[in-house]
Amino acid sequence: MHLHVSPGMKNIGFLSFGHWSPSPHSKTRSAADVLHQSIELAEAVEELGGDGAYFRVHHYANQLGSPFPLLAAIGARTDRIEIGTGVIDMRYENPLYMAEDSGAADLISGGRLQLGISRGSPEQVVDGWRYFGYGAPEGQTMADVARANTEVYLQVIDGARFAEPNPNPMFPNPHPGPLGIQPQSPGLRRRIWWGSASNATGEWAAKLGMNLMSSTLKEDESGKPFHVQQAEQIEHFRAAWREAGHDWEPRVSVSRSIFALVSDADRAYFGHGRPEDDSFGAIDGFRGVFGRSYAAEPDRLIEQLREDEAIAAADTLLLTVPNQLGVDYNAHVVESILTHVAPALGWR
Repeated sequence: MHLHVSPGMKNIGFLSFGHWSPSPHSKTRSAADVLHQSIELAEAVEELGGDGAYFRVHHYANQLGSPFPLLAAIGARTDRIEIGTGVIDMRYENPLYMAEDSGAADLISGGRLQLGISRGSPEQVVDGWRYFGYGAPEGQTMADVARANTEVYLQVIDGARFAEPNPNPMFPNPHPGPLGIQPQSPGLRRRIWWGSASNATGEWAAKLGMNLMSSTLKEDESGKPFHVQQAEQIEHFRAAWREAGHDWEPRVSVSRSIFALVSDADRAYFGHGRPEDDSFGAIDGFRGVFGRSYAAEPDRLIEQLREDEAIAAADTLLLTVPNQLGVDYNAHVVESILTHVAPALGWR
């Protein structure tokens, strides 16, 4: 298979899982700590020249769970950096309410929202969506529901008019005929990403005109190394995009845990023989391959990353950060990649 390799320059951002813990070793002891530090880290990374601030979304956990207030706050406090999620679980979402929230957050940020969504990952509770009031109709699964919610969401942010207007409204309707969700944010439809764990769902995302977001976990479809399988997934996505005939170019992101060991703190935290191989195992009913982490002195790190085919094929790299180590250290993690690694690889 011929693998598409993007031009060298890359968007480089961070991906925070938004953990908090009362542990004395954690610098995020509460939800308030995580929220405020997330805003501060986005500001710091923007100042350093980074390109994106992305956040995981999990429910029933000591992690970030409601993305839109945070995204809107970051949008109001920054000027340039992209703001996104990786990813929102569409099993839990009312797509119309989500369209209102995302439209407002995107307008506040001046059109910088890059929204990652997916069918979701294993959660802290069993069938957690039931407590949110959602369930699968007979003969369907919650994965079907997530995809159906996604299709509705895409239609309404694209300006679909579907609601019968009241003939005697409190305020005059802006136009005759059915009404749609407000506010609309021009351009948001092209800034939706699907978090895909398989070749097939990547192809489905391409057909619907969503960008591709691929993490450090993928369905094992061949037994090959993780980065090779992920690069092949990206090529499947791009082939499906071409076949669909969209008139614009999609984006592709991959996430990685990458640490340049340039300080005593780096070596203390990450310099103790982290595994250099992928791992394979069962998760959420399928066999998965988990990508390795990278932690090495810059020269060694550059050589390792040069061999990662999926990073080469993507236009966006999201660096997973250890958010409980605090804003200053995480800004240092990102700065180290931007200054000691990215230029040598042609990413800057």
